Amino acid sequence: MSKVAVVYWSGTGNTEAMANAVLDGVKGKGAEAVLLTASQFDASMIDSFDAIAFGCPSMGVEQLEESEFEPMFSACETKLKGKKIALFGSYGWGDGEWMRNWEETCLADGAILACDSVICNEAPDDEGVAMCISLGEALV
Repeated sequence: MSKVAVVYWSGTGNTEAMANAVLDGVKGKGAEAVLLTASQFDASMIDSFDAIAFGCPSMGVEQLEESEFEPMFSACETKLKGKKIALFGSYGWGDGEWMRNWEETCLADGAILACDSVICNEAPDDEGVAMCISLGEALV
């Protein structure tokens, strides 16, 4: 059975709602899924999972959250080569540049993106929730 981590940071609850939908998608495909905040996850845990969904909203000038998520993710980068991952997050302004930059970083690290990333403007609507469930399914 596949084991998937859903690792996220959320300031307003929007990315947390997306993480829960990703979790539902993983579980719906029959895999074992673990939901963890950025503060509960570190690079030493990566090898314990077959795949990882990382979720972080756009912050500031379209960047990852700087105090918890970005340091955790940066520490994980050296272990992403060959790892199946997917990215998701919410935003309130901009055009998704933070996600494009994040995807480029992951590809440069050698990660395998399991599917297209999912971004939602503010809280996920029904379509956004469905896309997050599909993202979770793609990791199994």
